Amino acid sequence: MTEPEVAVRHRVDTPFASDVAAVERALETDDGGLTGDEASARLASVGPNLLPEPARTPAILRFLSHFNDTLIYILLGAAAVKAIMGDWLDFWVIMAVAIINAVIGFVQEGRAEKALAGIRGMLSADAHARRDGAWATVAAADLVPGDVVRLMPGDKVPADIRLIQAFQLRIEEAALTGESVPSSKTTDPVRPDAGIGDRSSMAFSGTIVSAGQGRGIVTATGPQTEIGRIQELVGEAGSLDTPLTKQLDQFGRVLTLVILGMAVVMLAIGRYLHGMDFGELISATIGFAVAAIPEGLPALVTITLAIGVQQMAKRNAITRKLPAVETLGSVTTVCSDKTGTLTKNEMTVRRVVTPVTSYTVTGLGYDPVGTIEPDAGSTAGHDLAAILAVANLCNDAHVVRDDSGWVLVGEPTEGALKVAAMKGGVKAAGSTRVAVVPFDSANKFMATLNQGPDLSRAVLVKGAPDRLLERSTTQRGASGPEPLDIPRWGAVIDDLSGQGLRLLAAARRPVGADVDAITVGDLEGLEFLGLWGILDPPRPEAIDAIADCHTAGIRVKMITGDHAGTAVAISRELGLATGDDVRVLTGAQLEAMTQEQLKDVVRDVDVYARTSPEHKIRIVRALQSHDEVVAMTGDGVNDAPALTRADVGIAMGIKGTEATKEAAEIVLADDNFATIRSAIREGRRIYDNLSKSVVFLLPTNGAQSLVILVAVVFGLALPLTPVQVLWVNMVTALTLSLALAYEPAEKGIMSRAPREPGGSIIRRRELGFVLIVSLLIGGATLAVFYAVAATGGDLAYARTEAVAVLAIGQLAYLLNCRFLSRSSITPEILRGNPVIWWSALALILLQLVYTYVPFMNDLFGSRPLAIWSWGLPIVLSIGIFFAVELLKLIRRRGDITAQRGLIADIGRMAESRP
Repeated sequence: MTEPEVAVRHRVDTPFASDVAAVERALETDDGGLTGDEASARLASVGPNLLPEPARTPAILRFLSHFNDTLIYILLGAAAVKAIMGDWLDFWVIMAVAIINAVIGFVQEGRAEKALAGIRGMLSADAHARRDGAWATVAAADLVPGDVVRLMPGDKVPADIRLIQAFQLRIEEAALTGESVPSSKTTDPVRPDAGIGDRSSMAFSGTIVSAGQGRGIVTATGPQTEIGRIQELVGEAGSLDTPLTKQLDQFGRVLTLVILGMAVVMLAIGRYLHGMDFGELISATIGFAVAAIPEGLPALVTITLAIGVQQMAKRNAITRKLPAVETLGSVTTVCSDKTGTLTKNEMTVRRVVTPVTSYTVTGLGYDPVGTIEPDAGSTAGHDLAAILAVANLCNDAHVVRDDSGWVLVGEPTEGALKVAAMKGGVKAAGSTRVAVVPFDSANKFMATLNQGPDLSRAVLVKGAPDRLLERSTTQRGASGPEPLDIPRWGAVIDDLSGQGLRLLAAARRPVGADVDAITVGDLEGLEFLGLWGILDPPRPEAIDAIADCHTAGIRVKMITGDHAGTAVAISRELGLATGDDVRVLTGAQLEAMTQEQLKDVVRDVDVYARTSPEHKIRIVRALQSHDEVVAMTGDGVNDAPALTRADVGIAMGIKGTEATKEAAEIVLADDNFATIRSAIREGRRIYDNLSKSVVFLLPTNGAQSLVILVAVVFGLALPLTPVQVLWVNMVTALTLSLALAYEPAEKGIMSRAPREPGGSIIRRRELGFVLIVSLLIGGATLAVFYAVAATGGDLAYARTEAVAVLAIGQLAYLLNCRFLSRSSITPEILRGNPVIWWSALALILLQLVYTYVPFMNDLFGSRPLAIWSWGLPIVLSIGIFFAVELLKLIRRRGDITAQRGLIADIGRMAESRP
């Protein structure tokens, strides 16, 4: 038999829905396990129980990819022409700009393949397997389908296993399913369409045994496991270009066509109209291309985003990939996991119902600060003390305090009961446990035999309400035992379950002082004490954060592995959904939908329950098909594929798995949804400042290219050389334009809707503004150059003064750009951003070095200026400042007129309606 045939034979498609005997037949094994020879043969067939290493892009290719930009192509082309002409100084200056840009991008680049490495790190190192009729510790990598494996508390499940024995077995599967409590396991088959969270007959690779013992048959290893499928989804999910990346690419393509078109026109005019020397004309054309290309833009974007990273880190949002900073400001929809993100992931008793009355429990999580208040018109009595005694004594959990706060040692549900007892002032002093019936998933209850300070003994029981009601004959009334009111408890259970509460019941039975042991058979004739309603409560700060997101026009959607009722209840408390009719989609309903059907409803549904990793990716893709910019949060490995696919993946830093953190662009250091709100606000501020920086930077290139264009078209001497053009571009980009990155957020930044995705980074109305400012600065530069040249001065001297006009004119224009939507003629221009003045000082010092240091004179062809030669550049720069302010005033009045016209049109439309 060939190896592929062996691999196909030893496989079960739905082991969770098949009985144990069928699984044994399909895998040709039994509870005695495999022989060593058979295991070796299967290992050679199916391969090791490891997740495959991803293909890695060589470092040199990652570095070269940063030259894959249309604007950089023009720079490299200009450098090549300069090399052919033998102008090596110009060649190396141009190449230095391109190489520095690539180095910055390469250093800041996030290594996405770590997401897969993080998942591989979740696998177990070894396993207890039955080989040759005896138990042995084998390397988990050597497990094969058909192996019989033993599971103990604390074990990491080494492969996907069909359980054949389960004794009180509970497995922590939150990282895989999103369930907030350990899953109870049985050996019974489940439905073929059951989701991962409902496959109680399976143990999955990478999850952790929290209690009990079990045995099972390995049904899948390596990439065939559920965690292997998730790794495959991470690889297939693919990442998207950010809105900023798309805008820069589009802007670069348009600008490239414009530059090349104008360069061709220049060549034709210079050659055929003015008969210019070809070498001189080529140099002028290259100077024009270099002048028009904003080569400082990549560095400007990178450094602005890096500054944003530092600002966000102060707000507990750690950024792994630079573009994510800006993308956060574009987010239109946040898809959030529930457990640990919107909720505390700390189970809390919210309601207590006894035969006498109902109680509301205040306080959140494992902090025992809170009260238990009876409903209006009632008082707390012995009924409350009795049920809290069960919560305290029939319990194996402990809540302790350490430096970080209150910490649970034990299971979340029992921790919730322990905290409720602490809030009610119930203590275990003087009481001792004599015997115990441990929790069993088959019985769904736990019982203890306790002796009180007075030496009396009683059996205390907690468990599923239906199981305890079956075993109870009376209930604890206000004056003692009374008949069990089954109809009332049925209504109470329906009501609390409808609120999304997880229910546990309590009962007790006094026994004689000579009783030393109890069995399941002894748990009859109980006195029913009441119910606890337990919930993983919402984070209070998440409620406010969601309200702020709604105000900012950002939708928030809950995608959880929990049950629909619990998800809907939490969504109401969070303010995600209102009213009685909350639309919720479950994983089963998603499975029945095509992608087109999901696309039609995805924006109208805010709650998704019982979801799998595939469902999360489908939801994200459906939202993105509507041009939504999607942020996805999560903490489990099951969230990693969707985080990779989303525009911004956000991982929890405290409770998140390493796989999730590596798949994400943003990691929240405090696991707080409110931090997402702050990060979005910061992202909007960064984009605003980036837009200001671009609007500031482009007139430098526009003015320089205009100066060279005018000179060639009219056959005049060139006011600037190519290296002087590069000097002005770089010195202003790396000093003045960076100052705008520190501008504080504008008022009402979280009250406006998200900006429209797509389009250019420079809008049409801003483009007109840039062109006019370019004419102003370029015109002033031409005027100074030709005025100085006309006096018979040295051409290099005139060019030095022209460079001074460009530099100082940009400094004046920087002040205009601080407040693009309002006047800069205000005392506020002097405060709020001290970096402005440090940048201005840096520019002035660099310009003085350019003008007066001898080696700079030799390098750039500059000349020392007389003191009075600075007067004209300064006066013209002041004129530029006031001219731009006049232009801004005209724009503002135009906006007001347009708004009034729009309001009038709306009014006329309303009046015309019948």
